[in-house]
Amino acid sequence: MTPPTPRDASAAARAVASSLGLVVEEVLVLQRSNAVTLRLLPCDVVARVAPAADPSAATQLELGRQLVAAGAPVAGPDPRVEPRVHPRDGFALTFWTHHAPTAAISPEAYAEALERLHTGLRQVDVRAPHATDRVDEALALVTQPERTPALDPPGRTLLEQTLRRLRRRVAGAPGEQLLHGEPHPGNVLGTADGPVFIDLETCCRGPVEFDLAHAPDEVAGHYPGLDHDLLRDCRTLVLAMITTWRWDAGDQLPDGRRLGTEWLLQLRLLTARQAG
Repeated sequence: MTPPTPRDASAAARAVASSLGLVVEEVLVLQRSNAVTLRLLPCDVVARVAPAADPSAATQLELGRQLVAAGAPVAGPDPRVEPRVHPRDGFALTFWTHHAPTAAISPEAYAEALERLHTGLRQVDVRAPHATDRVDEALALVTQPERTPALDPPGRTLLEQTLRRLRRRVAGAPGEQLLHGEPHPGNVLGTADGPVFIDLETCCRGPVEFDLAHAPDEVAGHYPGLDHDLLRDCRTLVLAMITTWRWDAGDQLPDGRRLGTEWLLQLRLLTARQAG
C-alpha cells in the first residue's frame, strides 16, 4: 500500500470533515508513516488518513470505542462523528478525539496507565494478529534482499537469527492477551487527566512483556507481576524488529537509515553481551 502524501491527505480530510459539519480552517500534520495523522482546526479533531486498502481502520475504531467504554486511558473516536470508516479519493479516513499533551509522564504514571490499558484490553472483543505475525513481517524483509538492499550480509544474518530465536520465545510465552502493540513514548500523551495512549493500529496478542519492551526501561519497575527474563528477550526482539523496519527500502521515517545503522550496532553489542 502506498501511503498518502500530506497534501492529498489534507485535501481528503478537509472535504470529509466539512461534509460532516466540522469547521476546518487549518490542517497540521502530526505524523506520517503508512498513514498520515492530521489535526484539524478549529474543530480540533484528529483525522487518520490511510490507503483505502488498509484493513485495520475499522478494527481500530471498534477497539477504540470498546476501550473508551471500558474506561481505558486511550484516545477514542471523536463523538461528533459517526464511528465508521469514511472513504474519499482512494483513502480511508477515521476521526479521533484530540488530547493536548501538557505534562511529562513519570515512570509510575506510565506503568499505572499501561496496566489500566491492559485491564481494558482484556474486556474487549476484537480480532487481532499475534505478535509473532509482526515478527514474521520483519523476517520477510531480512530474507528478501531485494526489499532491504542496503543491509550488509553480517547485519542480515544477525537480524534473521535474532528474530527467529526470539520469535519462538514469544510464541511459547504463557498468559497472552490483547496488547497495544507499540506503547512507546511516541504513542502516549501526558495530558491534564493523565497518560493517554494513541495509535491502536499495532494491536496484537501476546504477553504483556511484549508491550513493556516498548516502554522506557524504568517503567517496568512499577508494573507488577512481570517475567523479567521474558521482558529482556522481548526488548531484544523489539530492537531487532525496529532495526529491520529502518532497512526497508520503502521506509518513510526521516533519518531512518542512520537509526537503522545505530540500532544494528546496539543489537550486535547486546546479543554478544547476552551470549557471553
